[in-house]
Amino acid sequence: MRAAVVVTPGTIAIEEVPDPTPGPTDVVVKPAATGICGTDLHIMDGEFAPSFPIVPGHEFAGEIVAVGSEVSGYAVGDHVAVDPSLYCGYCYYCKRARGNQCENWAAIGVTVSGGAAEFVAAPMANLFKLPSHLAAKDAALIEPLSCAVRGFDVLPRAMATSYLIYGSGTMGLMMLELAKRAGAESVSVVDLNPARLETAKRLGCTAATTSAAELDAPRGFDVVIDCTGAEAAIRDGLSRVGRGGTYLQFGVSSYDARVAIEPYEIYRREITITGSMAVLHSFDRAGQLLAAGVLDPSIFVSHRFPLSDYAQALDQFRAGVGRKILIEP
Repeated sequence: MRAAVVVTPGTIAIEEVPDPTPGPTDVVVKPAATGICGTDLHIMDGEFAPSFPIVPGHEFAGEIVAVGSEVSGYAVGDHVAVDPSLYCGYCYYCKRARGNQCENWAAIGVTVSGGAAEFVAAPMANLFKLPSHLAAKDAALIEPLSCAVRGFDVLPRAMATSYLIYGSGTMGLMMLELAKRAGAESVSVVDLNPARLETAKRLGCTAATTSAAELDAPRGFDVVIDCTGAEAAIRDGLSRVGRGGTYLQFGVSSYDARVAIEPYEIYRREITITGSMAVLHSFDRAGQLLAAGVLDPSIFVSHRFPLSDYAQALDQFRAGVGRKILIEP
């Protein structure tokens, strides 16, 4: 089969690799679409993946084309989305229902071959069966949405909450859509990309601006969410949290990113600073939300590329052009 392979950090090629064979409780999926996200850039830059070469692609959905001997509840021809998380189940954190902190953490498309290929193997336990009205080519959105759902799991939720979101790429827009349904009194969005701000306006944000300083918020915001991972945005965001408010680090920063904090202000204003890592018991809920129409794929997906153009799609994503970019193997 053909696959996009990160051969070494910074080098990617379309290669012929062996077809996957399902284990007893595995299935083989033919991806209808595979999303590109910031994690893929980190892998390309030599971060996250423990070894190379690696086939990326942790956001994918498609059709089951083979099943293992012990698979039940799924059959060839079923359309599914796949949770890429591979938890060991026996470490300290797994036994405390914190699998996303697994001491032996692994993931499809990060530590084992992923969905940027014609076929990919996945455990039966990681499948979400798609309802007939939800197209597999759009269901690659479930994985990023499940990360956003996990982010809201760690946030306080109260009616009439004011939100400030940094970044209006895919994840910022998903946070916007969830905030609107979580009791928001207002949802303001900051981004340096005018085209992405226009999408935030289209989705009904309260305000969209290139600088939070332009917003009328003398008391700050109840919840501030960074979806950029950029030091400047994080630094500014921490200063915008109102008294008793919460700051969520959702965007993935580079390993060497550093931001100074003001301990006295955290103490004085009783600020909570928290993080959200990937997926935790949120994948099926995200599938249910997408099936219910919480997101409009026609708005969220801006570009679709064939597998042969994976490198071009990755470069476009790095340049910040478009919204969700999907590969259709």
